[in-house]
Amino acid sequence: MPWRSTSTGAPDTARWLLRGRDGRLTAYARAEGGLLRWTETTPGGPDWSGPDFFEAPGLTYLTLAQGSDGYVHFLGRRERRDVPGEEPGKTVVDIVHSIQYQSGRPLMDWRSVGNPHTKRLDRAPSLGAPAAAVDAAGTVHVFVRDAVGSVRMRREGKGGKWEGWQDFKVRDTLDGIAALATSTGRVEVLAPGGKATLRWAQEKQGGELRRADDVPAAPVPGSGTVLETAPDRLTYYAADALGDGVLAHRPESGAAAVPLGGAPGPGPTAAVRTTVDGHDCTVLAHRTSGGRPGLAAFPTEDEGAGLWWAETGEPCLGAPALAIDARGRVVMAAIGLDGTLRLARQKAEPGLALEAWTRV
Repeated sequence: MPWRSTSTGAPDTARWLLRGRDGRLTAYARAEGGLLRWTETTPGGPDWSGPDFFEAPGLTYLTLAQGSDGYVHFLGRRERRDVPGEEPGKTVVDIVHSIQYQSGRPLMDWRSVGNPHTKRLDRAPSLGAPAAAVDAAGTVHVFVRDAVGSVRMRREGKGGKWEGWQDFKVRDTLDGIAALATSTGRVEVLAPGGKATLRWAQEKQGGELRRADDVPAAPVPGSGTVLETAPDRLTYYAADALGDGVLAHRPESGAAAVPLGGAPGPGPTAAVRTTVDGHDCTVLAHRTSGGRPGLAAFPTEDEGAGLWWAETGEPCLGAPALAIDARGRVVMAAIGLDGTLRLARQKAEPGLALEAWTRV
């Protein structure tokens, strides 16, 4: 469907640039009345198609998760008024889900995952922003902060039927839940709080999520992301609520969070791993307090080696995104203030220099 007169919003997460099974990158952005999608015409570019517009009325937040099968899952928070069967003027809030099975193909119909506040309907409008993870079996796990600050989970069961909502029975968590499945299929989820980041983890794929040791860092709500930095081991990156830039923490290490500097503005951190000059490196990006994309790289799990943040490109809406293209190059994407997609690819030379930004 061609793009209609819609306004592009700031990305809600930093995971909005994904590579499909065919090697093509796709960028997604929430827009008025739905979402926009740009797709590489060939793996590695440089040409793109789009933006294509897909209707999804009422979305106030959109997050994406991708399974090992390449399927892209869309989880949105939806608000509607004057819903048939509800009292006039009432705002109805629920979580909705859709899937894209292949790069460039249409999205499936949006289906409601519901709202955990089925008995206390007065609490339903206070539902937070969703997060999602897809394990190696393709099972979708949806997490959301409820009206009292607990974390609720609902996952897709066999045959596509959703299981009931589970209550993790905590209080006072904040928006900005981060979730990811490791290469072994285990799911971990982290929820920011006022003094620490709460964490739950599976012992094995398909198991129950159990409370694990907290991350001893109070992040800025909505700034956190997780990245698998070694087999079955995750590192959590988030902006420090006390203003000390980006923090890194490996929950299993038992060590304190490591300050990485930078000047992050509001919004999440993007993170990918890649090989730079033969070395395994982690690349981070965020929207700086000055409004421009900021980029840094360092040897994976060796934060003590030091890193330097560099601002690049023009001011952007929301968080930039990072991905590795079909040729193994780092690609940084941002939504310009005019709502267009901007891209910068890694140069074919030593180091992590980026080519000039292009507008799609």
